[in-house]
Amino acid sequence: MDNMKVLIADQINEKGIEELEDVAEVVARTDITPEELVNDIHDFEAIVVRSRTKVTREVIEAAPKLRIIARAGVGVDNVDVEAATERGVMVVNAPESTSITVAEHALGLMLSLARKISLADKSVKEGKWEKSAFMGMELNGKTLGIVGMGRIGSQVASRCKAFGMDLMAYDPYITQEAAAEIGVEIMDLEGLLKAADVITIHVPLTSETKHLLAKEEMEIMKDNAFIVNCARGGIINEEDLYNAIKDGKIGGAALDVFEKEPPKENPLLELDNVVFTPHIGASTREAQRDAAIIVAKEIKEVLLGGSPKNVINMPVLDPETFQQIKPYVQLVEKLGKFVIQTAEGNINELEITYCGELSEIRNHDIMTRKMLQSVLNPILTEPVNMVNASTVATNRGIIVTEGKRCDAGGYKSLVKVEMKAEGNQVSVEGVFSKEPKIVRINNYLVDVETQGTMLISKYKDIPGIIGSIGAKLGEHRINIAKMQVGRQEQGGEAVMVVKVDQNIPAEVIGELKKLKHVYDAVAVNL
Repeated sequence: MDNMKVLIADQINEKGIEELEDVAEVVARTDITPEELVNDIHDFEAIVVRSRTKVTREVIEAAPKLRIIARAGVGVDNVDVEAATERGVMVVNAPESTSITVAEHALGLMLSLARKISLADKSVKEGKWEKSAFMGMELNGKTLGIVGMGRIGSQVASRCKAFGMDLMAYDPYITQEAAAEIGVEIMDLEGLLKAADVITIHVPLTSETKHLLAKEEMEIMKDNAFIVNCARGGIINEEDLYNAIKDGKIGGAALDVFEKEPPKENPLLELDNVVFTPHIGASTREAQRDAAIIVAKEIKEVLLGGSPKNVINMPVLDPETFQQIKPYVQLVEKLGKFVIQTAEGNINELEITYCGELSEIRNHDIMTRKMLQSVLNPILTEPVNMVNASTVATNRGIIVTEGKRCDAGGYKSLVKVEMKAEGNQVSVEGVFSKEPKIVRINNYLVDVETQGTMLISKYKDIPGIIGSIGAKLGEHRINIAKMQVGRQEQGGEAVMVVKVDQNIPAEVIGELKKLKHVYDAVAVNL
């Protein structure tokens, strides 16, 4: 632990640094250049940035020890998340740190638009007293359209209730039940744009949200409607916004973020009914303090072997769901170890089916990643973890599919894995009952503990074959601890699972395969 190092590449609140000093050597180089960063990052397990420092693919590839990149803020636009994922490096941020701060700023911009505060301020400072020139409108009774009902959008909603506004939202990922609890009516985007007096944006900038509001959308808005954007530049097409305001298609806008920052030579600067702030939505002492503390705790969690909460490149579950699946994370790890040791040649396909109560869980990604991690680590030199497991599998051409079914064969929950390799196919099913167990191998019913070394043999179900297998193990002084067999019909093919006290050398497996009526044998160490 004493050798762990954390690089602070941008200015953060001292409380975050104090938090990190408990577990690592903290090096603050808040003026580090891109060239220096590439040269010096190789000794660090973690890096903390805000918006100045760019963590590029070149930086990540120059950092063999790097385990976590922390953005002390909301977005991760300055981090190459794809490159980090490929290298198994976690990317975290502090989304909750700025929720209240940004929501309050959005309200400030709404009020500035509605009451023409910035124009009135400028007028008074110029020595004028133009009371009649700044007739405003009340927010009370107006309809607020919230685009994005995440942490910030929800905070905006709760505060605008106090202004007496009617609330509607567009968010494909929120349920009607969750919206009802907040007191927001869910609408499609077109319906929201037509009905809202004020539209406030609280979504990330993605390929789906880039220019979400452009000419076509602005044409169906109310003539006196306002747009407020404290999210990301690029969500609004600024050229179309300029034309819509200039032509009187909408009433005005308030922007804290821009497609190009700073917005030099932006024609929107010419318009009186546009309020500008220089990307300060998250700029409060409280938010910066909280962001620093949050990412510091995330880094501590990783350096101490735990799991952080705000991982961008890995699924995160709520605590209740995680507790529900936690035993099955152990199970899928064992099933992954089983299939990789029974595979003959490279694995081409993995089909994972979640049955019973597990089928009701919406997201199985963590369990699937855990299984892939246990499948891939034994066959690769580069480390595979929960972050890059899916990417590594894809890069190796392994087709991974997930399925659900309700029938768990009498068990509360069951996981089935079907593996296709170059030389064979294996199917294994497992359950968790006090401990992980394998209950079926290639459609043969078994009851196998998932620990220790075991021999799995396929043979012809006739007298003497089990004895010959046991005798061969005895010749090599390999002691049998437990044994069970599974068959589908008398005299046909059967499977035998033998738990042994010693490892089974490859040459012994070879001798077992040469026994008459023994079709296959494989040793598995779980």
